[in-house]
Amino acid sequence: MPGLSFSLRDIPFSYRGSWLDVSPVIAENTYADDLHLVSHQTGLHPVLRLTPVGADCRLVATPSVLSWQDVADPAGRIDLAFQNADTIRVRGAGPGLRLTAAGTLTPFSGSYFFRDPVSGGYVVTSYETGRRYRITLLAGAISEAGGVEALGSADRFLTVSGVPGWEVAIEEYRTARPPFAGPSFDTVGEAAARQFAEFVDAIAPWRSAETPAAELAAYVLWSATVDPAGFLARPGVLMSKHWMDKIWSWDHCFNAIALAAGEPEPAWDQFLLPFDHQDPAGALPDSVTHSEVLHNFVKPPIHGWALSRLREQLGLDRARLTEAYAKLSSWTRFWLDHRRVPGHDLPHYQHGNDSGWDNATTFDGDRVVETADLAAFLVLQLRELAALAEELDRPDDARRWRETAGTVRAAMLDELWHDGRFWARSAASGRRRVSRSLLDLMPIVLGDDLPAEVTDELVTRIAGHLTDHGLATEPPGSPDYAADGYWRGPIWAPSTVLIEDGLRRAGHVDLADTVSRRFRALCERSGFAENFDALTGAGLRDRAYTWTASGYLILAAAHQRRNPAAAHQRRNPAAAG
Repeated sequence: MPGLSFSLRDIPFSYRGSWLDVSPVIAENTYADDLHLVSHQTGLHPVLRLTPVGADCRLVATPSVLSWQDVADPAGRIDLAFQNADTIRVRGAGPGLRLTAAGTLTPFSGSYFFRDPVSGGYVVTSYETGRRYRITLLAGAISEAGGVEALGSADRFLTVSGVPGWEVAIEEYRTARPPFAGPSFDTVGEAAARQFAEFVDAIAPWRSAETPAAELAAYVLWSATVDPAGFLARPGVLMSKHWMDKIWSWDHCFNAIALAAGEPEPAWDQFLLPFDHQDPAGALPDSVTHSEVLHNFVKPPIHGWALSRLREQLGLDRARLTEAYAKLSSWTRFWLDHRRVPGHDLPHYQHGNDSGWDNATTFDGDRVVETADLAAFLVLQLRELAALAEELDRPDDARRWRETAGTVRAAMLDELWHDGRFWARSAASGRRRVSRSLLDLMPIVLGDDLPAEVTDELVTRIAGHLTDHGLATEPPGSPDYAADGYWRGPIWAPSTVLIEDGLRRAGHVDLADTVSRRFRALCERSGFAENFDALTGAGLRDRAYTWTASGYLILAAAHQRRNPAAAHQRRNPAAAG
């Protein structure tokens, strides 16, 4: 992409399919002075520190090539590119490069460094990742090799002399592989650029000058994708290749929707990935990553809503519809059978984490609560199951799902709607509590299937959460508002996308347009952070979050579809004449 560059403090340099990245981020909220080669096998682990030698350099990152450029010599530079998912190429003209083994150094962790007499390469083994990292000199000379075969806390490093035309290859692998062979560096860089360009064209063919962040959003998704490994049985889009390097069981829905139109197979993989770890009770895991599957919490059942959106784009065949129906049925039965108090029609969360809104003020009283957002999501999911059952010629199932949806909807309105707002209710004691959290307004996802007086009140309250930058999860006037309070104030992508969709289906198009426009402008200004300060618009927490990038792409694509003539004129100015 000509002209597309980004800050490495915000977005790591990586490659679709790779578990590696190059970044200054070496731990949660921890930034090093130098860039590191970081592996996400078994977690976030820096394995090699990359330090230019003999020059003061500035960094320039594009989707295909990362460069250290000598500030004193326009011809001096070091370039780095991914040859494939596990191999990196680095070449230099002017500055040299020191590669230092990173990681802790204790008797049972850290690195070991040796020269392999078979391949001639230098190998770093990492206790943390359980992998090897072979450095092969392709051109130039090694001026220093320190800590070779050393034990204990010795420094382990390799320095490539700063002569014109030096080059090395770095490979991540398990136990052994043949001596290195590969195409030229230029071929590698061109291939990476071509692959990314094809990806952008597939998922954002609609982009125009009015959606200036589309290509960078696409890069966040492309670069955060990993190949199957460990507990991931299919390609997955991590939430980030910073420290949020997992897939949570509702985040994946937004990534699937963003990919669906142009990348149908990866989109379907994203949707199904947590279902690969569905337990016998039907529950999805809280999160999945390379070496960990957590079941200590769940996430909200937005999967019926998401599947409905995916079916509009994917054209699923009967086999896939049958598979989806079985998995979604089991997930829904989990909520109906295991998360409803006997005699109650409404399901409950056991903790804020189950809702995805971990510390929202809805949970400041009781934690085990029946909430309107959960009921609304479940109603949508039950209705999607009814639609699937009809399509699969299961009329009795369809009738039962519709009846259950009606029961849950009626209970939500009869039992949780009081004094013009939705309340949360303790699943144990029945004690009710109201909060000012945006979470309490999420039943707007039911669109036009709410009484008019309920919809009108929800819309008024949603508008009260709207700042110049988007929907604050706790209104700034609340005594519980915190600028960096996670779900107690900041703007988030998932709540924005869900509410925008519900408003639009409820007929409140003007407010939906405003929500979409402000969130898109926020991303164009502040990038794709995990969340944003509601008053300043500053990006907070992890700064390369894929569901934020996907939220932007979903809203931008929908905006362009609603304005096709204007979008065409912006892409083709001559057409306006």
